[in-house]
Amino acid sequence: SSGINAEWPLRPGEQKLNEIGSDILTKIPASFDIEDAVEKYPVKYEESMNTVLVQEMERFNRLCDVIRSSLFNLQKAIKGLVVMSDSLEKVASSLLVGKVPELWSASSYPSLKPLGSYVNDLVARLKFLSNWFEHDKPNCFWISAFYFNQAFLTGVKQNYARKYTIPIDKLDLDFEMLPCDDIDTAPEDGAYIKGLYVEGARWDDKKMSLAESFPKALYDTMPVIWLKPNIKVDISTEGKYVSPVYKTSARQGQLSTTGHSTNFVLAINVPTIKPQKHWVLRGTCLLCSLDD
Repeated sequence: SSGINAEWPLRPGEQKLNEIGSDILTKIPASFDIEDAVEKYPVKYEESMNTVLVQEMERFNRLCDVIRSSLFNLQKAIKGLVVMSDSLEKVASSLLVGKVPELWSASSYPSLKPLGSYVNDLVARLKFLSNWFEHDKPNCFWISAFYFNQAFLTGVKQNYARKYTIPIDKLDLDFEMLPCDDIDTAPEDGAYIKGLYVEGARWDDKKMSLAESFPKALYDTMPVIWLKPNIKVDISTEGKYVSPVYKTSARQGQLSTTGHSTNFVLAINVPTIKPQKHWVLRGTCLLCSLDD
């Protein structure tokens, strides 16, 4: 009689699933060592970004744990070592059609990307955090990398509030567009961010203003933006389009337990020569990530 662990040859569909699972598992790095992170970036009154980094690592660890365990269990189920449960069946059918499984989405940041792009984007976000851990905080933050962007934005304001002893609820962010795509020095106050796209308009480097999209171009990339904390009453929106920033092009989200939208991030005042109404009618907005 054949032993209980005798390996049956896999059917073509199972073979493909096995390959997809193995491919994803090789791409996703090991979990972040939170103890190491806390030791290297302890909670500091004057540097809120330490807390932001550690919390982001924890969030991504949880997501990667879900992805890893579902893929390991799926591979076991294919080999007949564990029962193919309903939730594993759903994971399998999503993987076969190149969709992100709902089981992952439930533990994930919002994303409309197909499976391949989702995994590549996740790996890039993890790389951003591991570079931060290895080499100290970046001079320019990839805003789209964050699982919970609001924590980063609060951190920027908090650092300023504590440095100048101003109550944080009196502060808001002002914005300055810089004539570059990246920058290798950090600002004295606030933070530089990159990685935003504009939909329904384009950014004109010469005029430093929003401009009409080129024909057939749905999106354009935004330059480096300087987030400058300032006292609310001193922030002017004159000559600016107050543009909403969303995580994805869905432009809608639920309110999460923190009271933040799962999709809306913040409003950024973008310089414009045309009146604000012009861009409102075009539904112009900024996005952290595209759908492809």
